[in-house]
Amino acid sequence: MQKSQNLFFIALLPPQEIQDYANQIKQYFADQYASRHAQKSPPHITLQPPFEWLDENVPGLEACLQEFASRQKAVPITLSGYGAFVPRVIYINVVRNPELLALQAALMTHLQRELAIVDKVSQTRPFAPHMTVAFKDLTRQNFKAAWPEFQQRELYFEFTADKLTLLRHDGRRWNIKAEFSFLSS
Repeated sequence: MQKSQNLFFIALLPPQEIQDYANQIKQYFADQYASRHAQKSPPHITLQPPFEWLDENVPGLEACLQEFASRQKAVPITLSGYGAFVPRVIYINVVRNPELLALQAALMTHLQRELAIVDKVSQTRPFAPHMTVAFKDLTRQNFKAAWPEFQQRELYFEFTADKLTLLRHDGRRWNIKAEFSFLSS
């Protein structure tokens, strides 16, 4: 019998009102620039990029994340304006702060030590927190049209991230599998 693997990733999700705002921006990109791929996941800040995991080992993954989260303090998050990874990605900019950088680094270390989950790409470049609103299917031409519109657009939100979210891919889109509250929430 073949063991079933699924794709997972770990992220911070903003409060619902910020998700609603980000989803409106994603819908705008779908309508105006034919970029729909970002709509396949809830608005989020990726901490651990997608990785494959056996279904039968999910309880161990969840226990590991619960143990990690229970020792973390809530993290202040500031969203300010827009940014881009030229030539295909436009995102809501997440302001880097020591607490967020420390949380991400600690999570990566914990997952590597406890479960041997390693993201090779993350090891070769610095953590760049962001909340994607258009990518993959945003053509270079549409990027050139959209970026000047968003480059100067104002956006500002503050929230406190008080839990980790494990997301699972169902073959079409990413869904919340489980949430793990931080110590201080």
